[in-house]
Amino acid sequence: MGSVTTDFSGKVVIFSAPSGSGKTTIVRSLLARGLALSFSVSACTRLPRAGEQHGKDYYFMTPDEFRTHRDQGLFVEWEEVYPGTFYGTLRSEVERIWTMQRHVLFDVDVRGGLAIKQLYGSRALSVFVQPPSMEELGRRLRTRGTDSAEVVQQRLDKAAYELSFAPSFDMVIVNDHLEQASREAFEAVSRFIYGVGNILGAS
Repeated sequence: MGSVTTDFSGKVVIFSAPSGSGKTTIVRSLLARGLALSFSVSACTRLPRAGEQHGKDYYFMTPDEFRTHRDQGLFVEWEEVYPGTFYGTLRSEVERIWTMQRHVLFDVDVRGGLAIKQLYGSRALSVFVQPPSMEELGRRLRTRGTDSAEVVQQRLDKAAYELSFAPSFDMVIVNDHLEQASREAFEAVSRFIYGVGNILGAS
């Protein structure tokens, strides 16, 4: 009996940005557009925010659990984003999604995004979502009301550092107008996955 062959070659799409830049909203818009993408759920050690679910939004771990996974080599990438606060991408997530013959969509920290791009090379598209200004970023972080003034300032300080990495990504999208930024993201990801002649992913 002949074996069944497939030309599927799994790709990865990486979105990174300073906190508050709007990348998560853009990622969610991509997932709603019918592309052959599945979201890679990250692991983290922070406490869940209101409405967040384990295994859907993040794999919530204690710092000790996270370190054990790290030491066993179970992460594609990991980062100590703040002292004692870890984020990482589990290898099992990438394998699970590729097994379903879908491409992996990452919403990760800037340094984590660059690590994934380095690992997967031409199989990866890395996108940096940039706020229109630091002033606007500060306004967004304060408006969402999920963090204290001290944490907001920490995020702004970190954002200033992260913005220096933007040129290392394959492309930069300035999220001044969300609808336009989402459209730019959709067009770029469609071209990367399907090619210019198949922007909607129809076979």
